[in-house]
Amino acid sequence: MSLFELFLIAVGLSMDAFAVSICKGLSMRRMNLKHAVIVGLYFGGFQGGMPLLGYLLGTRFQSAITAYDHWIAFILLGIIGFNMIKESRDPEAESCDASVAMKDMLVLAVATSIDALAVGVTFAFLQVRIVPAVSFIGVTTFILSIIGVKMGTVFGCRYKSRAELAGGMILVLLGVKILVEHLFFPS
Repeated sequence: MSLFELFLIAVGLSMDAFAVSICKGLSMRRMNLKHAVIVGLYFGGFQGGMPLLGYLLGTRFQSAITAYDHWIAFILLGIIGFNMIKESRDPEAESCDASVAMKDMLVLAVATSIDALAVGVTFAFLQVRIVPAVSFIGVTTFILSIIGVKMGTVFGCRYKSRAELAGGMILVLLGVKILVEHLFFPS
């Protein structure tokens, strides 16, 4: 997997967290850097940790399903992507509140990173170097979450659904690319 493809996956996975970060920023009267960093740490930590967990699970079953791994990656990325696209059309998908309390942030961090768990499973099939990959995903999400909080304080919810739509489209297209490469250009 190229660095560019990993970057696209990191950005695609980050879009749910980015959208929720915009909501967090929307509910703040002004940018609070401490709260933005807390939001970034929760979302970045979970977005990095969940693919690692998925990878560890996927490697246990990799030898049994190697012949179908491209289909699994295609299906998982397609489902995640289409779900994000569907959520982008739902104006009530995330609630907006400024709380950064642990119980609130844990629920949001897990909810926005479930798709990253499935991507981690696909990483096992694609033989991705997992430590750099999950680090890249975590850092990308951390940065985009802080930017999302700032955008929320400045622009409001105008870009939330567009971010989810773009993230979903990226993941679907990457799933198609993996399938096409395996079927028509096997290595």
